[in-house]
Amino acid sequence: MDLMSLTATELGRHIQAKEVSAEEAVAAALDAIEKKEETVAGFVTVDREGARARAKEVQRRILAGELTGPLAGVPVAVKDNLCTKGLKTTCASNILYNFVPGYTAEAVKRLEEAGAVVIGKTNMDEFAMGSTTETSAFGPTKNPWNTDHVPGGSSGGSCAAVAAEECSAALGSDTGGSIRQPSAFCGVTGIKPTYGTVSRYGLIAYGSSLDQVGPVAKNVTDCASILEVIAGFDAKDSTSVARKDYRFTEALTDDVRGLRIGIPRDYFGEGLDPEVKAAVLAAAETLRELGAAVEEFDLSLVEYAIPAYYVIACAEAGSNLARFDGVKYGYRAAEYEGMHQMYKRSRSEGFGPEVKRRIMLGSFVLSSGYYDAYYLKALRTKALIRQTFDRAFASYDIILGPAAPTTAPRLGASLADPIKMYLGDIYTIAVNLAGLPGMSLPCGRDRAGLPIGLQLIADCFQEKKLIRAAYAYEQTREYERCPLAGI
Repeated sequence: MDLMSLTATELGRHIQAKEVSAEEAVAAALDAIEKKEETVAGFVTVDREGARARAKEVQRRILAGELTGPLAGVPVAVKDNLCTKGLKTTCASNILYNFVPGYTAEAVKRLEEAGAVVIGKTNMDEFAMGSTTETSAFGPTKNPWNTDHVPGGSSGGSCAAVAAEECSAALGSDTGGSIRQPSAFCGVTGIKPTYGTVSRYGLIAYGSSLDQVGPVAKNVTDCASILEVIAGFDAKDSTSVARKDYRFTEALTDDVRGLRIGIPRDYFGEGLDPEVKAAVLAAAETLRELGAAVEEFDLSLVEYAIPAYYVIACAEAGSNLARFDGVKYGYRAAEYEGMHQMYKRSRSEGFGPEVKRRIMLGSFVLSSGYYDAYYLKALRTKALIRQTFDRAFASYDIILGPAAPTTAPRLGASLADPIKMYLGDIYTIAVNLAGLPGMSLPCGRDRAGLPIGLQLIADCFQEKKLIRAAYAYEQTREYERCPLAGI
């Protein structure tokens, strides 16, 4: 049995049935990393000894009947901006190259309490700032479908590791599409839940009003199962929301009759690759054939989402990243005279170009004389975008569109033109501005063999509708393994 070819919940069932042990599952994941990591570069840190010890303990508790959940013994990876006690958390930045937290992020803690075994920390764009995982201080991750292409970002390491079958599932974070876009590029499934559904405690912040932790896996069932585990109210997070219902796996039904699906005309205009457009519309037609009501409508305000997002996100990033100064932890410049020069040199040498660009932009829009002209205007635009979605969801249960305007670009192509990279987030950013749940899943491949991703968006706290539609569509097609998966 090829353990890494199984989905996370399939592997969990085999472990519960005593057909395979947690130790064997973790050993299979570590072997896969050994074979593929030099090619994929999906991990920043692999905790081999810690994972083996954890697997042994989990197996003991499974045999004792203490762990009976679907994720017990399953090897998972965690994006490197989620704190893990005793294990390096770098945010793929030189300024945190040696940072070892004294506590574990709440989402990771809940995964571990369910019996999942964290095998390592995945690569990402530095401080989650980027769309390709090329801004990482430790080098880019490669797309397992074609290593000349990017995996997307900023959760590119998590998505590439799942696609390459180096782990059974992973956690990512989504500030402007950072779970959904790389999931689309890597041919896997990812969910960004409603803001406040998953605790941000222990997530190193980029844009605090936009960041949300979510799962990446091979299919909808795995994502729903993981979300069910990591979601929940957390008093340690002031933005956490107490919800009445977290039973997301109840929505795993292939019945979409009566579901109203809207397709925004704005998402299918200039700039969208024809092959992506054809694949996404074909998926919409499949859902129509399954019984959903599908129609086009005008969403509007799409063109304002990107400028509003980058003003707000960079303003929040400038504030959040002020704490990294070389004083208490992380990188400190070797030579300096006085405290102020230590700050300046440590930050200048520790941060990469993209992070510096966004800190400078954030400082500018918050500065005296520009605060009203840019930051407050962006907040008003954010409110208008939320109102636009409210009107749309009065008529539709789900909004369907592409996750990205193209398939994965070649390595190096986006870094040469940062504006083009920012525009690549046009379909995902508004979801974060409005705090909505969004989901990406595979819906085909282009002529070059690269995956195409379908995005589904629902109103706040309506993840079950997303899961229901995604699961129904997923049942109509087979999961496609990437070329590296079977190595």
